[in-house]
Amino acid sequence: MTEPIRSSHQDILTERSTPHVLLITLNRPDVRNALRNNSLREIAAELTQAELDDNIRVVVITGGSKVFAAGADINEMAQTDAIGALLDIRPHYWKAIAGFSKPLLAAVNGYALGAGCEMLMHADIAIAGRSAKIGQPEINLGTIPGAGGTQRLIRTVGKPLAMKMVLSGEFLSAVDAMAAGLIAEVVDDEQTLQRTLALAHTIATKSPLALRLAKEAMLKSYELGLEAGLNLERKSFSLLAASEDRREGIAAFKEKRIAQFIGR
Repeated sequence: MTEPIRSSHQDILTERSTPHVLLITLNRPDVRNALRNNSLREIAAELTQAELDDNIRVVVITGGSKVFAAGADINEMAQTDAIGALLDIRPHYWKAIAGFSKPLLAAVNGYALGAGCEMLMHADIAIAGRSAKIGQPEINLGTIPGAGGTQRLIRTVGKPLAMKMVLSGEFLSAVDAMAAGLIAEVVDDEQTLQRTLALAHTIATKSPLALRLAKEAMLKSYELGLEAGLNLERKSFSLLAASEDRREGIAAFKEKRIAQFIGR
């Protein structure tokens, strides 16, 4: 049963779409869901709570049917000088989002630009509507991406395309973004959230322990050499051998039934 949307937030709405899936909806339509400090604070706070809630296994973030997030809040940016930018709390919020250990999915319609594109890249899986436009246009404002856009983008799409996107400010279509590896799947606009929630529900039926360790191992591949990465994978694989979930998964397979994972 869907839980009611919480009303204590200014910039986001949250609800349980299914018992184990938390849906976060960016809710600043008047500014195309521009991500100001408070937006990031509220998202980071929700993810911190979800981290501690065993009933939440997957989180989906969306901007709704029209726009994901068209960038950072320009008015807020304009009020920040060099020292203010250096001491800004934003990197703390982004770090909390990046450190979320459970699967994080993004349902993307419309613009995902600047900080919106960076939010998309913080997700583990992104599904986009066909009309979505994705880019890092900060160069048009005389600045550069500031929340990982130069680092995550080049690791995801490669140097030539990342350079083109960041230096020109040009956008990618959803189809081109999928071909480049930014998007996992493209669907009709009206199906974006439905398909993302369906995938989230599928993932939520898996072992929470295996999900956590699989995500950690894959993300560490960006930082570790192959040998160190394989060593981490083997240790995680071995650790799961002691779990009730692994025993349940094998038993369910043998008995030709659906496994009931408990995260232990």
